[in-house]
This record gives sequence, C-alpha cells and structure tokens, in this order.
Amino acid sequence: MTLCRQFFLSLIPLIIVNAAWAQIDYGPVQSYTQSPFHTNSLSPQLRSGFSMDVDDIEVYGTGTISSIWAVTPDYELDYYQNQIAVGGKWQFSSEWQLELSYRWNYAGNNHLDRLTIAFHDWVGIDQNGREDVDNDRFVINMPDYGIELEDFRGESLSHAITSYMQYQFINKEHHGLSVGASLYYNDTKHGIFSSSEFEQGIQLNYGYRRDKHSLDTLLAITFRNTPTVFKDMPYRSSTWTVGASYRYQLLERHHLIGQIAFHEGVSDGEDEFSKPSTEFTFGYRYQMESSAIELTAVENMFNADNSTDIAFGIGYRYRFGGSDNQT
Repeated sequence: MTLCRQFFLSLIPLIIVNAAWAQIDYGPVQSYTQSPFHTNSLSPQLRSGFSMDVDDIEVYGTGTISSIWAVTPDYELDYYQNQIAVGGKWQFSSEWQLELSYRWNYAGNNHLDRLTIAFHDWVGIDQNGREDVDNDRFVINMPDYGIELEDFRGESLSHAITSYMQYQFINKEHHGLSVGASLYYNDTKHGIFSSSEFEQGIQLNYGYRRDKHSLDTLLAITFRNTPTVFKDMPYRSSTWTVGASYRYQLLERHHLIGQIAFHEGVSDGEDEFSKPSTEFTFGYRYQMESSAIELTAVENMFNADNSTDIAFGIGYRYRFGGSDNQT
C-alpha cells in the first residue's frame, strides 16, 4: 500500500507539468496575409483574444512561399514571393502585452507554378490563363499606375518592423477580449513593392474556448499616408479587416485550424484591388511541452485577381517564463 501511494505521489508533478503544457493555447496560427499589396504593408493579424500568463515570453519564426497570379485586361502580376518573419511577445502584466516583429518579403524562384496548375486541375478550378504563359516568370505590369517591372528575381519586395501593444479587458475561463494598436515601419528605399513608410492599426480581438474547441475573431482598421510610394495608384488612406480562426484539438498534441480573413481593397479606383481580398488558411499545429510547430496553406477565395494563388508556410513558436514558474 505504501509503495502504491509513493508511486502515485511521484506521478503528481508529471501530471501537473503535462496538464500545464497541454492547456497552453497558442491561438491562431502565426501567419500573415499573402495578397500582393496587403502583404507588403500593415495588415492586422488574427490574434488570441486571451492573454498569456504573466511574464510569459513567446518567440517565433516563420517562412512562407507563395505564387502571385493576378491577371486582368488592365494589369498583370505573375511572380513568386517568399516571406521570412521573426518576432517575440511578452506578457509583462496581467493586462499588457508587447510584441515586436520583423518581416522580409523577397522575390525568389520557389517553383510553385507547376504545383499550382496540377492542384487546380485536380480540384477542377479554372487556371485563369496560367497555362497560356511560361512558368516561373517575374512580371508586374500595371501601366495605368506607372508600374512596369520584369525579371526582378532575387530582389527585395519590402522590409518592415512592426510593434504591437495589447490591453486585456476580459480574460475568463471561456471568454477573452483585448484591444491592440500596431505601429509599422516599412523600409521603402530598399523594397520595390513598398507602399508608405509608417502605417498604424487598431484591432479588437475576441476569443472563446471550451473543451477541444477554440474560436478567435478580429475586427481592425489600418491607417496609412497617401499618396504612397506608388504615387499614381489611388490608395485608400484606411482599410478594414475582419477575420476568424477556429481550432480543434484532434489529439493531445495535434490541432487542426481553419482561418478566414477579409481585407478591404487597398485601391480607391475602378480596379480589382478595390475589391475585398479574401483568404482562407488551413493549418496544422503539433504542440510540444513548451513549443509548437505549425504548417499552413493559404488559398484565395471569391476574387482570384487581387490575391495570391496559393501559399505554403511553416512556423515554430517557443514559449517560456511565467508558466514555467507555475509548474
């Protein structure tokens, strides 16, 4: 009897540690919109409506490859975009969270054209003219706006640093509500696809979670200076974003994630970029004791002429600090 009791007592710390990491909610996947103009400017991200534990720190890195195809009688965008992002966030009090990130977009041949064509054939989606041109091109031709670029493989599209401050209003067991503000700086002198140098955003995050189900929603507005670097393009000085992320814990370490985001068109003209850009993200998360690996696939919806054709991403997130002390 004594041996049994000692055995079960020895398991208590392991149970506590395991329960602690299993209950870590990383929220939506760490990803960014891939629509050509939105991804090279400030676009609000889906975030958890809940705060982290006090003194928790999360660091992350992501990589994304995408194929841009937006072709109409008025313009032509056909190129590859690769995105690398690193950042970290710190819950320095029960109400306040600070985040800082760096994002680099560059044009590199990731050979997605063939895969995209094969996928469209497989699911029965129209190629929208993709089979009528050569693969692996780098072309941005928008004559109405004075933008004509070719063979820019290997060049930077944009460099940006974003700071984000969040205040937590509600952080209950099942409900979370927070508001955050972003300040974005874009190094427009070293990026051929940059918009304005400084942009600002405000967003409202609401989260709900119960058992194996989690939901986070987003309502945000972005402000930018106009005219932008693209002086002939009638940029809107502000754009709205709404989105939602649903996550299901399939097994102890495995999570399936579906996200959708609607970004108001950046253009105030009569082109396709004046229409909302809609992206659906399917994600998978493998969660470990204090970290997580995420795989994502992004597909445009409703309007093929103002967003990316398809994008694939991988991310790693590591969290430490306050929750470690509690265990």
